[in-house]
Amino acid sequence: MIVLGRITAPFGVRGWVKIQTYGDAPQAWAKMPRWWSGSEEQAADATWLAMPLAECKPHGKGLVARFDGVEDCNAAEKLVGRYVGAPREALPNTAEDEYYWADLIGLEVVNLAGERLGRIAELVRAGAHEVIDVRDESGNQRLLPFVAAVIKEVDLSGRRIQVDWGRDW
Repeated sequence: MIVLGRITAPFGVRGWVKIQTYGDAPQAWAKMPRWWSGSEEQAADATWLAMPLAECKPHGKGLVARFDGVEDCNAAEKLVGRYVGAPREALPNTAEDEYYWADLIGLEVVNLAGERLGRIAELVRAGAHEVIDVRDESGNQRLLPFVAAVIKEVDLSGRRIQVDWGRDW
């Protein structure tokens, strides 16, 4: 299951919800006939419930969506805090040099000198571009911008990213 975002609040009185999206181009998700929902504890590996998508549209920096069977604000409030996701096979294919965030989590990060900087713990939406949160074995954190000037190679099959970033930065 690939986590796509999180339901943050009801939107209006007719069962719509606001979705905080994880990643770019969430408008493509509107083409999927159903999304899946899981609680915070379930986000990584437990039970997900299929939710037929009635409507979805862009709103601000995220999306608003309405699911079949969620007809009013009270029902929408019960979804707040839940993650939305989909099995990989239900997702649109990515273009070359595009990645689902879930594919990047856990990749080893190595700089151009071959020094290991750690692994990607998470990605953070930070305005102009995303930022990768890299943690080493000691828990030390490095925040690197996910831009072409820094990210030199992404090798998903090798589970590794090469970056132009000094070890002491």
